[in-house]
Amino acid sequence: MHLDLQALNDQFAIPDQIAFVSGPGDLVVAEVRNRHATATVALQGGQVVSFQPHGQAPVLFVSRQAIFRPGASIRGGIPVCWPWFAQHPTDPAKPMHGFARKAPWEVLATAMTEEATELRLTLADSEETQALWPHTFALELAVTVGAQLQVELIARNTGEAPFTCGGALHSYFQVGDVTTIAIHGLDGDTYVDKVDSGLRKAQRGPVTIGAETDRIYLDTTADCLIEDPALWRQIRVAKEGSRTTVVWNPWADKAAAIADFGPEEYQTMVCVETANAADDTATVAPGAEHRVSLTIGVET
Repeated sequence: MHLDLQALNDQFAIPDQIAFVSGPGDLVVAEVRNRHATATVALQGGQVVSFQPHGQAPVLFVSRQAIFRPGASIRGGIPVCWPWFAQHPTDPAKPMHGFARKAPWEVLATAMTEEATELRLTLADSEETQALWPHTFALELAVTVGAQLQVELIARNTGEAPFTCGGALHSYFQVGDVTTIAIHGLDGDTYVDKVDSGLRKAQRGPVTIGAETDRIYLDTTADCLIEDPALWRQIRVAKEGSRTTVVWNPWADKAAAIADFGPEEYQTMVCVETANAADDTATVAPGAEHRVSLTIGVET
């Protein structure tokens, strides 16, 4: 571990901007700090674990019972779901949300400007991924920390045949009281209600949370604005390369049944996810790429 950390820091650390350290469970994480914000990114899963503009409460939610160990997904932050979203479309025995969120990613590059710090990670196919999804690929994740947080996932087809992929940047947000928030930007959109047998319904007004919520909003590219009166702020979630937005809160009964989720934590979180889900998948030709990104900013 120490040799790996030393090598990572020798090659990629930027003084007073980014350093690689041993985090919870001895997972290697990149710690970012600049004049705008702090952030933490786990190399396992290429997962942003925290983002906090100076003077603000944490923007991303992470469960106090999250599991930090090799091969486990981290409950919170921004898991990278790829190459499928939720259950595999034909084989439910395959891992939920694909394999990228549990895989070890490698550092590709770091950089800084006056306004932001950037970390680029990469993940390529292996025997393990080929057994689950028989395609050749190169993923790149670009995390840019400044006054806003930007996360971009680039999926490149390095093989000789096209492939189709879905997925999500599965962002968990910290809120003061989920029963008082309002999520703007989805009014009038059709959604698949996964809590109600997958029925398709129309959104009327802002999204509010008062029970278990698991919805895939279809054919939407709009920003979402999470209005959070308890924390006196709004969180703007902008996206590109995605035509589906997922809103999720497990509520009390389901939260109590999730081992890595505190039974009361549903009260202070909501997922608003930038997704390629349902019919919104991407077919990537050999030599081509698909990009999906989200930008998170706090407005007061």
